[in-house]
Amino acid sequence: MLKTIFLDLDDTILDFRGGEAHALGRALQEIGVEPTAAVLERYHVINMRQWELLEEGKLTRDQVLESRFQILFGELGVDHSGREVCDRYESYLAEEHGFVPGAPELLKALSARYALYIASNGSAAVQHRRLEDAGILPYFRGIFISEELGADKPSPVFFQRCFDAIPGFSRETALMVGDSLTSDVRGGINAGMRTCWLRHPGRMPRPDIVPDYEISALDQLPALLAALA
Repeated sequence: MLKTIFLDLDDTILDFRGGEAHALGRALQEIGVEPTAAVLERYHVINMRQWELLEEGKLTRDQVLESRFQILFGELGVDHSGREVCDRYESYLAEEHGFVPGAPELLKALSARYALYIASNGSAAVQHRRLEDAGILPYFRGIFISEELGADKPSPVFFQRCFDAIPGFSRETALMVGDSLTSDVRGGINAGMRTCWLRHPGRMPRPDIVPDYEISALDQLPALLAALA
């Protein structure tokens, strides 16, 4: 019987992709770079790859935050500090707290039956602000953010530190739900938990990272959980 559910935040509960585009557009305009759809998409691809390198242990968090902009600026021929733009971007991103469709209803329903926890690799200051502004903190028993834990998903260390903070925790009664195969699903597998992949349109499966369950929308999760009860 499931008792504990870990939920990723970005693009699982809160609409990170939309917030990213809006915040990045504001930051780029301030330094004279036109945030065209092509530029925003290119940043998104670069950013995802830098976070994957972090997950693989090949980059540090500080390197990711700066390198994603330095790579983009190098391609665009822009001479500007990646760190400065990163700071602007994250200050704007902290203001973005739109929901993935169905998220508020899901949290209200699940929090009455399960112990819910956030498990996020995002920046602590940004994530705490977004959670508070979204008004969803009361649904969660705890918020676990990699920057504060000193380890990142999918590392087993990240999850072990989560487990250690939950009285009476059992892997056998826990589930990790998230949109990222490399971070959420792989992390849950590494930690010995069952996993559920929220598969957004266009996301391709990987033969080396196989979730226990798969959904294409949040409103499918309650039925899945009921079937597992």
